[in-house]
Amino acid sequence: MQARIRLAMVATAALALLASGPAAASAAPAHHSSWARPLPYRLYAPYYESYLAPDTPGITATAKASGARFMTIAFLQSKGTKSCAVDWNSTASQPLTYYDADIARLRKLGGNVIPSFGGYSADTFGAHDHGTEIADSCTSVQRIAAVYEQVVQTLRVTRLDMDVESNAETYAAGINRRDKAIAIAQRWAARHGIRLQIQFTLPVEPTGLGQAGLSVLRNAIADGVRVYSVNIMVFDYYLPHEGVMNMSKTAITAANAVHAELARLYPHLSSRQIWRMEAMTMLPGISDFGKDETTTVHDARVMLAFEQKMQMNFLSIWAIQRDNQGPKSCLGQSDSNTCSGIKQAPWAFDHALTPFTRWFRWSR
Repeated sequence: MQARIRLAMVATAALALLASGPAAASAAPAHHSSWARPLPYRLYAPYYESYLAPDTPGITATAKASGARFMTIAFLQSKGTKSCAVDWNSTASQPLTYYDADIARLRKLGGNVIPSFGGYSADTFGAHDHGTEIADSCTSVQRIAAVYEQVVQTLRVTRLDMDVESNAETYAAGINRRDKAIAIAQRWAARHGIRLQIQFTLPVEPTGLGQAGLSVLRNAIADGVRVYSVNIMVFDYYLPHEGVMNMSKTAITAANAVHAELARLYPHLSSRQIWRMEAMTMLPGISDFGKDETTTVHDARVMLAFEQKMQMNFLSIWAIQRDNQGPKSCLGQSDSNTCSGIKQAPWAFDHALTPFTRWFRWSR
């Protein structure tokens, strides 16, 4: 389940983009103060599977039905393995502007969105190409940065999620391009009064991020990226020797391990500051691995209580269209796109986790 430009290069980058799709992305944001309201300090924002469109209810319809007011939209991917432009899910019928009206309606309800780049489907590539994660497919840092800026301006958002998985987690050239482009885009945003938050969503094991995930973050730090959130995916561990897993206990173990890793990466930060960088995304019900990895509504409540106690900054599920029992045929099904595979009330996970959102800080 995935932001970066220098003023002197703005005109050049914008002209370069004309040939590949994005138009004049580096121009100054228009009336940014009218839309650049920061997101809540603590945020529950479930992932919305945009690749199910048009056969799934829209963002606002889903928000009204579930009660969620913030959504993480997955995924923005490049138009092809050599492309420097993005569509939703690399699909021409879903251009960047596809959800404009829907997002506007969501904002009228008091909500907002976080666009997510990458995802597993974008990060799996063969020996001769580099997928449709834009930092893998596009070899120009300036053009990648201009795309990030275009997304900020077009969708009027203040946070970008970088979902770095599979081969993209170890593809050094793509990692370095992504981070340099993010840093450029953050400087561009700062010049225009926008604090562009960057969230890295990464696979995790009970023992932590491991070398691949840590390398992604080390490179980001080295390239000057201000990392707002490290969002760990607390599912799909693929540990057959563990048997039936206690998913909430394992998630908390993983979060503590990541906390220790981040403390070494950010030695100048206090323990509390590091907890405020951390985030978790769970998968409702039965994961890809099967029934031994089943996250229940009870697990969700345990994870919620832990995140609240530690004052972590973000909580999510993968994904909101799965937050239902579905037809009888879904029971026992692994990692369905449209149901959890377990017995549950509609929107049970969402209703349990929505209270996490909080606009202001609180003290323990």
